[in-house]
Amino acid sequence: MPKNSKVTQREHSNEPVTESVADLLAHQEPVDYRHSVLNVAAENWNKQEDGEGGVEDRPAWNSKLQYILAQVGYSVGLGNVWRFPYLCQKNGGGAYLVPYLVLLIIIGLPLFFLEVAVGQRIRRGSIGVWNYVCPRLGGIGFASILVCLFVGLYYNVIIGWSIFYFFKSFQYPLPWSECPIITNGTVAVVEPECEKSSATTYFWYRETLDISNNISESGGLNWRMTICLLVAWSIVGLAMIKGIQSSGKVMYFSSLFPYVVLICFLVRGLLLRGAVDGILHMFTPKLDKMLDPLVWREAATQVFFALGLGFGGVIAFSSYNKQDNNCHFDAVLVSFINFFTSVLATLVVFAVLGFKANVMNEKCVIENAEKILGYINHKILSHDLIPPHVNFSHLTAKDYSEMYHVIKTVKEDHFQELGLDPCLLEDELNKSVQGTGLAFIAFTEAMTHFPASPFWSVMFFLMLINLGLGSMIGTMAGITTPIIDTFKVRKEALTVGCCIFAFFVGLIFVQRSGNYFVVMFDDYSATLPLTVVVILENIAVAWIYGTKKFTQELSEMLGFQPHRFYFYTWKYISPICMAGLMAASIIQLGLHPPGYSAWIREEAAEKFLYYPPWSMAILISLIILATLPLPVIFILRQFHLVSDGSNALSVTYKKGRMMKDISNLDDNDETRFILSKVPSETPSPMPTHRSYLGPGSTSPLEMSTVANGRYSSDYLMATTPESEL
Repeated sequence: MPKNSKVTQREHSNEPVTESVADLLAHQEPVDYRHSVLNVAAENWNKQEDGEGGVEDRPAWNSKLQYILAQVGYSVGLGNVWRFPYLCQKNGGGAYLVPYLVLLIIIGLPLFFLEVAVGQRIRRGSIGVWNYVCPRLGGIGFASILVCLFVGLYYNVIIGWSIFYFFKSFQYPLPWSECPIITNGTVAVVEPECEKSSATTYFWYRETLDISNNISESGGLNWRMTICLLVAWSIVGLAMIKGIQSSGKVMYFSSLFPYVVLICFLVRGLLLRGAVDGILHMFTPKLDKMLDPLVWREAATQVFFALGLGFGGVIAFSSYNKQDNNCHFDAVLVSFINFFTSVLATLVVFAVLGFKANVMNEKCVIENAEKILGYINHKILSHDLIPPHVNFSHLTAKDYSEMYHVIKTVKEDHFQELGLDPCLLEDELNKSVQGTGLAFIAFTEAMTHFPASPFWSVMFFLMLINLGLGSMIGTMAGITTPIIDTFKVRKEALTVGCCIFAFFVGLIFVQRSGNYFVVMFDDYSATLPLTVVVILENIAVAWIYGTKKFTQELSEMLGFQPHRFYFYTWKYISPICMAGLMAASIIQLGLHPPGYSAWIREEAAEKFLYYPPWSMAILISLIILATLPLPVIFILRQFHLVSDGSNALSVTYKKGRMMKDISNLDDNDETRFILSKVPSETPSPMPTHRSYLGPGSTSPLEMSTVANGRYSSDYLMATTPESEL
């Protein structure tokens, strides 16, 4: 080799030397392949303990448990507690579990495994992963970041609401247990809005949100919610400030504590009167619902969002794994933990709601019994209509039902004028609630009847805070990890900057009309864009990169061949199901104009309103903005208006090591010249395939996996072309 070669110069200097691949391969002397390492993930190498191996600067999880808890904390969120039970009740009780479990297996698990696998394989955030798999679909990563931003903006507001209720729970009686009394001179009256609705409803809409009558009435900032939002973003910022070093430790508490609370609530709930009624009502299957296409669509949507697919958080977390980690086991474990958490939360919710239904039914019986006594005293009803065994001082629901039907039969013509209610337990159990209505109205009302109610209220809202925090950490990782990987910014500065920016933008959600914006973002900012993102992720891996190629590389990484089930689901089943879900979402949007439930103060009731034109413009803009990176990046790279990074390969030597270093090669497209005969072919980030030559045989490419998941190879490693779009 010439004496003035840069490779020769490295023998006399410890400084890294960088030269182009073309210059390197121009030297004719052989290279010691066994002592050279090509880092296919474009990482820098440092000395290992033996002085020869290298380790990446990329952070890593401290333990497998920490990683599993992070994925569980991210995927198990508020939707498991207040969305899944509602869907289960609405769509056939126990029968709903069948379509949900089927769709979890054929859609959720394969796509979750796909995201975990590509993240661990390429060791990059969502931008880097999809730039590597298919540069022209690199917009997937940017779209994921935008969706994470939209979701994070309003999701942290919900954590702020939970923080408000958490601090309000440290008093007895709970502040939402009774309606406030207004004193006007010497006259004391119950607040009219509260009297028309209920104490918990009034506390939610008036004391907490101080909500306006519609989305057009801003009403100014709610200062209490503004402070709670600031606290929520401060907690998220502190948890994320050091990346996974800080968020990983937080996960030990935020992921495990909700299970402690759910189990405590389940035990306490099962001891409550009427809990069994709620659970039996919950799991009584309505088999006819299984044939309803709407049930399957809602089950698919819930599976899709329950696992956090498309956000980039799953990819970000798995990118910090070692490459020899068994990510298939992780994907199966997290998917089914998510499912069983939903079932556990459903048991808890309906045990408590069964108790609440019994309490409300008894209240109904007492109120209507007093009406009947009044009618008897005023001679409107005859005492002969009352069955002789009925005792008004110890009136049961069964006795009232018998008395109700007798009066209804005898006074058939004038029965409506009496204003008596049937007081059926089934009617109370059928009052389905979800979302904020479940957490901040129905559940809080049930807890007011618990012994030691402040304790249970503190536990419940601390659980909601931790569920939300686990999901927010994953959402923030979906934003920060790809940006840090791509643009090499400091994680501390980026995290603080994101939190400050999100807080000020999030002020729109803490004005008096803010709840209506939360509903808008929740319903429309993520559903359609995320469906498109996940479909393109599936297509990029299964049809562009190639399912056979991907599964072969997975077998090299995992040490075993993934089941053929994944081949067919990635290739055919999942894309078709996701396309059907997207079509159903678009049809649903077209058939039912977007609207929201507004709280009308004068009526003390909810009223459905359609979004005004200006808010429809915001709604449509959210959907367009979230999907805009997909066509923009495709066009820019299709017509070579921006580089896809394929002409930026050079090799850096240090202490006998070979590393791929990203740096510009002036105007000469040396990489394309060296690595492929067709200029359009770009190098794949994945290692090449080698045929199995039997035990003890050596592949011509001499590729061996080292302990930290990197691959030793000669220069021919880089000749694998990436699939064309």
